[in-house]
Amino acid sequence: MRLSNLAKGSSVFLGVIVAGYVSSVYVDQRLAPPAKTASETTASPAPTSTPAPTEIPANGGSPCIGEGGSWKNWPWPNVPMGSPKCK
Repeated sequence: MRLSNLAKGSSVFLGVIVAGYVSSVYVDQRLAPPAKTASETTASPAPTSTPAPTEIPANGGSPCIGEGGSWKNWPWPNVPMGSPKCK
């Protein structure tokens, strides 16, 4: 193995590690729910406005199949298979 091959392999390895770290940070910022602080969990003030009817989960927030086969409580385009019917 020549030194140039070692340098190429090391740079690819380092690039994969950096790309993985950057993508995990991006996913954590976009998809993970914000962490609650101690003051939010113990004494959070009541919301000033009521949420819209579409924001209130109909079945405890779990995805379900509504009337006519439409999905409820599932904001993403890909839906889980075999979800129960809404109550």
